[in-house]
Amino acid sequence: MPSADGDITQLLARWANGDRAALDALMPIVYNELHKIAAAYLRRERAGHTLQPTALVHEAWLRLSRQDQAIFDHRKRFYALAAQVMRRILVDHARAVNADKRGGGLKTTLDDAIAVEHSRTVELIALDDALDKLAAVSPRQAQIVQLRYFSGLNIEEIADVLGVSPSTVGRDQKTAEAWLGHMLSGPPA
Repeated sequence: MPSADGDITQLLARWANGDRAALDALMPIVYNELHKIAAAYLRRERAGHTLQPTALVHEAWLRLSRQDQAIFDHRKRFYALAAQVMRRILVDHARAVNADKRGGGLKTTLDDAIAVEHSRTVELIALDDALDKLAAVSPRQAQIVQLRYFSGLNIEEIADVLGVSPSTVGRDQKTAEAWLGHMLSGPPA
């Protein structure tokens, strides 16, 4: 009997070759791992976030399944893309919430809980903007940060996905973290 990893790889290959039915077979196999990724994302969010892990997984799945052609060749790339899609959903959600608070016709209150919630939303947007800027300067470093912190891959797994050595991943990760730290601590652009 093939392993779950082998099943995932085969289903991804079928999907890449245009077999949309492979998606239906893929979902039950990858659902638990996608749910873990979503839960990890949401643990970093404010308490009482309106999105729940299940909703985040389902929205990510919808976005992934709308792709005309699968662009990953094995499970690690699939999970990395799924995590990136989840990050984009959360950032889009944060931007929408932030826009509602700025101009949604609601009264502003001085409640500390609202101030903290707004601050975390702004931090997520700032991090996303900084990652986009890093991607413009060094796409691989931005991808390493996403794979490490948003997909939960370790250095060896990232090296495998990117086709570079673990020591290169380690160096790039340190450089990217320093660059992001500088971008996030400096004055707004």
